[in-house]
Amino acid sequence: MRDLGEFGLIDRLTARLKHIQTDVTVGIGDDAAVLGYPADCEIVATTDALVEGVHFRSDTISVHNLGYKAVAASISDIAAMGGLPKHILLSLAIPPDSDISRLEGIYDGIDEISQHYKCSVVGGDVVKTEGPLVINVTLLGTVKRGQALLRSGAKVGDVVFVTGYVGGSAAGLSYRLRSQHPPFVETAEDTAAWKDCMEYLGSCHERPNPQVQAGQLLLASGVCSSCNDISDGLASELHEISKASNVTIEIQAAAVPIHPHVQAFARGFSCDALEWALYGGEDYQLVGTVRKESFDTLAAQFHQAGLQMFAIGHVTGTGRGVLLRQGNASTDISASGYNHFRS
Repeated sequence: MRDLGEFGLIDRLTARLKHIQTDVTVGIGDDAAVLGYPADCEIVATTDALVEGVHFRSDTISVHNLGYKAVAASISDIAAMGGLPKHILLSLAIPPDSDISRLEGIYDGIDEISQHYKCSVVGGDVVKTEGPLVINVTLLGTVKRGQALLRSGAKVGDVVFVTGYVGGSAAGLSYRLRSQHPPFVETAEDTAAWKDCMEYLGSCHERPNPQVQAGQLLLASGVCSSCNDISDGLASELHEISKASNVTIEIQAAAVPIHPHVQAFARGFSCDALEWALYGGEDYQLVGTVRKESFDTLAAQFHQAGLQMFAIGHVTGTGRGVLLRQGNASTDISASGYNHFRS
C-alpha cells in the first residue's frame, strides 16, 4: 500500500474492472465522469455505505462476495423504483495495513455484478482511515419520465405481494456464525441435504439477486400501486409503505414465502424462520401492492418470465399500521428491522 500510493492503488484496482460503456462520454481518469441519459428518462440516484463490523465481518463473507453484495444493495434500490442501473461511483476508506489482494477481491466482485447488470464504474475516491474499512457505493439509474414506482400509492383493497423468498439472508448469517451441524444430520442422506441447505443459505446472505427484471415488469404493468425493496426486513418495509400511503396493511403469516431450506435450518436450531423473514433484512426482494383485479394476470406474467410473485395480504383500511394474521387473531407488528441508531 505504501509503495503503491493513492494513485498507484487506484490504477491497480480499476484495472480489474471491465468497463461497460453505457452512455459514458468520459469515464475513469478525469476530474469527473461525463454521462449521457435519454431525454425521455429521469435519473434515479441512491447510495449505500458498508462499514466493517457494522454491515459485514470478514468471517461471514468472502471478499469477492463483499464487493458483489455492496453493489447489489444499491441495484436493489434502483429496481424498487422500476429503474435500470447504469453508473457506479465507488469510494473506499482503507486502513493503511490492508492487504491489497483483499481489495482486489472486492473489486473482482464489483466487476462481476456490474457486468451481470450492465452497469459501469465511472469514478469514485480512495482515502486512508485508521479503520475500519468502509465501502461506499453511489449508483445512478434511469426510469421512464414520470413513471417511477413509489411507496405512496397503495389503496384500500390492493393485494400485497413479495417477489420471492424472504428470511434467507438472516438464516445465512446465522449459519455463518455457527460451526456445528444441526441435530437432524445423522445419515449420508442427511449430510447431502445439509450440503444443499448450506449452499442455499450462503448464497442468500452473500450473493443476493436484485430484482431488476421484476421491477421492469411491475413498471410496465401499470397496476403496481407501491413498491419497496427488502433491505431492512419485511416488517420495516411494509411500515414504510403504510406510512407513505397512509394505509393499514394486513399480511397472513402462513402466506409469507419462506424457503424449505430456511425452515429446515430453523427447526434444526430451534429458531423462528418467520422472525428472520419479518425482521432479518438483506433479502433484496421487492414488496409492494397491486390492484386486486390485476394480481392474477400479473402473477402469471411473472411466472412466464421465470420469476416469482406471492400474495401475502391486503390493504385493509386507511390510517397507518401493519397487522400480522395468524389463525383468527391479528396483531400489530412493529417496524423492527435493522436500525443503526436504535438501542
